[in-house]
Amino acid sequence: MTNAATLTRMIRAGRGLEPADLVIKNITRLDIVTGALEVMDIAIVDDRIVGTHGRYQGETEIDGTGRFAVPGFIDTHLHIESSLVTPLEFDRCVLPHGVTTVICDPHEIANVLGSDGIAYFLDCAEQSVMDIRVNLSSCVPATPFETSGARLEIEDLLPFAEHPKVIGLAEMMNFPGVLNGDEGIIAKLAAFQGGHMDGHAPLLSGMDLNGYLAAGIRTDHEATSAEEAREKLTKGMFILMREGSVSKDLEALCELLDEDTSAYMALCTDDRNPLDIDEEGHLDSLVRRLIAKDKAPHHVYRTASHSAARIFRLMDRGQVGPGWRADIALLDDLEDCRVSDVIAGGRHVTADIFAQRGSVEPVGLTSMKARPVEPSAFHAEAKPGQNQVPVIGVKPGLILTFREEASLAVTEDGLQPDLDADVIKVAVIERHGINGNIGRGFVTGFGLKRGAIASSVGHDSHNITVIGANDADMAAAANRLIQMGGGFAVAEDGEVVAELALPLAGLMSLEPFETVAEALKVLRDAAKELGCVLPEPFLQVAFLALPVIPHLKMTDRGLFDVDKFDFV
Repeated sequence: MTNAATLTRMIRAGRGLEPADLVIKNITRLDIVTGALEVMDIAIVDDRIVGTHGRYQGETEIDGTGRFAVPGFIDTHLHIESSLVTPLEFDRCVLPHGVTTVICDPHEIANVLGSDGIAYFLDCAEQSVMDIRVNLSSCVPATPFETSGARLEIEDLLPFAEHPKVIGLAEMMNFPGVLNGDEGIIAKLAAFQGGHMDGHAPLLSGMDLNGYLAAGIRTDHEATSAEEAREKLTKGMFILMREGSVSKDLEALCELLDEDTSAYMALCTDDRNPLDIDEEGHLDSLVRRLIAKDKAPHHVYRTASHSAARIFRLMDRGQVGPGWRADIALLDDLEDCRVSDVIAGGRHVTADIFAQRGSVEPVGLTSMKARPVEPSAFHAEAKPGQNQVPVIGVKPGLILTFREEASLAVTEDGLQPDLDADVIKVAVIERHGINGNIGRGFVTGFGLKRGAIASSVGHDSHNITVIGANDADMAAAANRLIQMGGGFAVAEDGEVVAELALPLAGLMSLEPFETVAEALKVLRDAAKELGCVLPEPFLQVAFLALPVIPHLKMTDRGLFDVDKFDFV
């Protein structure tokens, strides 16, 4: 809260009667309303912009000559856990890309640790330099068709509701529960009426979409076609254009972005790993690509900042003007969105600023409770007379999967993969120490010719998901994950050839993001050596177990038909 003395100083500095704390000199400011470009000074006191369109002196000055100022970017929906690093390491990784606010759903850690996971994220949010805001996880577990490590009811969420970093209710994935009036779902929706509620409604349309929106849900990041997004926009839903490491919807949705829609659309990454951030960027990458599609720069930068702020009721940010929060990205190139400096809450972001943060102790270091498995654990029994089996079809850049069929050979060890037809095994091992379930099936689209890939990142319940060309390598990869307390592993000829430990809840590394990015390069190369054709195999494995995204998925309880919302 700004006190009277600071407020007085802000007013005087804005009038030029005394020096500001920080002044960006001779910067070219992009007007995200009109698109105009004008050279000026920007004066900042404490965490607030106090002056533009003039000349100022400051205790500290930054030379902005030849550079551009735009509002700091806002990622409107993401799971920090998918960056594979802790929230404070994510802060250090992403803030230099101009992302000054993120709105996260700690859904992944909540599925493993419950309320303790949410509390850990809120503790980190109080220490971070960027403004980390939290939407409270609405669906833990996401469905009753998988085994989660925790369960959160409305009574578990309400103690967090008034926390200053909490915005509202996170993505309501259980849309059948909404439409059918599930008692627990309705209780959560009722508690957050009048507040913000995030949506998650892939392919929902028509009267069912009306019913879903009637609950007061406002946003959706799951639209994968312009037609789907257009209907949702028409019905008053805000569309969050997503471009993550696996889910890549920007290409399909960018045609919708124009002067009329830019106030009703925003950007998000959902799930993006540090290797992609290192190689491509974060929201700056999305901005760059949209402008390359001939979208007006001020519409794109508006969508990345001001529109996002309005959608999520963050009414103090999203503009570079007097009275607004001093979240500013300084760019060397406006159209290519090359960020060279960042101001976050009035503070110039340098390497030293991260060392000034308080620390937060890691949690969930003993969350891996699965027992080691033998190769026989992956034998897939054939039903009498069975000659056709359903197969999960995977396509690059989509977490949507498809139902396909395959004719597989049967031996004394059960149904066998068909490597020539690109049909390999997939299994999900319950890892929370609850029931020891193992779900088994087949998947196509990875291209593996040998070996196996295992992951303890398995949305949303985060059991162990393993794919492979043979049972022995699947067991080797899965057992290494169990030994490490979680992570990724690639196995070949019974040996682990690449790995990354993720001991924090089986989801996040305790290492710097640079170390994680290098490990992912080794893992990606190892997967490619096995014949994998997917550019991001590990998160693609992780989404095989997500039974709220159509069409066919694998859980620890078996093969699941999302369209019928029942097991095959």
